[in-house]
Amino acid sequence: MTSTNTPCRALIVLLLMTGMVACGEQAAPRTGTAAHADADRDDGHAEGVAATRIPADVAQRSGIRVAAAGPGTIADEHEVQGLLTPVEGRVAQAMARFPGPIRALRANIGDRVRAGQPLASIESNLSLTTYTVTAPISGIVLQRSASVGAVATEGTPLFEIADLSTLWVDLHIFGNDAGHITAGIPVTVTRMSDGVSAETTLERILPGTATASQSTVARATIDNRDGLWRPGAAVRARIVVDRADAALTVPLTALQTDENGRDVIYVREGERYAERTVTLGRRDANNVEVTAGLSAGEQVVVAQSFLVKADIGKSSAEHEH
Repeated sequence: MTSTNTPCRALIVLLLMTGMVACGEQAAPRTGTAAHADADRDDGHAEGVAATRIPADVAQRSGIRVAAAGPGTIADEHEVQGLLTPVEGRVAQAMARFPGPIRALRANIGDRVRAGQPLASIESNLSLTTYTVTAPISGIVLQRSASVGAVATEGTPLFEIADLSTLWVDLHIFGNDAGHITAGIPVTVTRMSDGVSAETTLERILPGTATASQSTVARATIDNRDGLWRPGAAVRARIVVDRADAALTVPLTALQTDENGRDVIYVREGERYAERTVTLGRRDANNVEVTAGLSAGEQVVVAQSFLVKADIGKSSAEHEH
């Protein structure tokens, strides 16, 4: 390519780049080696360093973000599953006191009732008068096993009511994990339906074993005053057994792999982004320890690193031609 054509190509690439960003596509920023031929030589392609240049405004519009590498904490975590259940002692039944036909029902499944609220009217066969069955506790009606006109016998459960403002989370722990998961350690419980999470603490490890799964049950409690957690629903949980300090960590979002399957990250210096092969240590759900290939304080791409990878790949291909 002659030097007289370089400005034209740079303009074309810039227009294409602007069009890409305006359309909102998540493709790699189109900086282009042809538009920055001299810069590419500075980027280190000649000495085998994979790198590219991305203007600051393009990086910002593309969502590329960096953060300084530094010390952090790696958690020893265990991913488990469990079920939500009502708290024992917070479930009650409203029952018929005397036998007789049911004349009226005043609550349905799912209704929120208060203690003492009338739920049913029954005509007593003994006194031939009508008496009222009331809610023994405040809560949600879980079951209604009655219908108008049916005959209720003495002690027949008509309604089951539960106070669901607090729920138990029974988590199933298998194998050797049960040996070092103890009460008092933090746990993050996540609803499978929508991914919403709540932080809590394991209260106790139940002494028995779950019959069906042969697992140890670890129990925690979560606040459910908003009523969005449902008894019987399956949840997943992350139990943090321990935390260890690491001299150098980066978020998992910074990691990519090169064409040879090696772990790499991207380090920014000004508008230059260079690929760096790293050696990794421990990791958890959010961060990974870096044991070689990176220094504290270096600016590492932590968001949209795949865009930088794609742009380096494109720049390298163009450089080869």
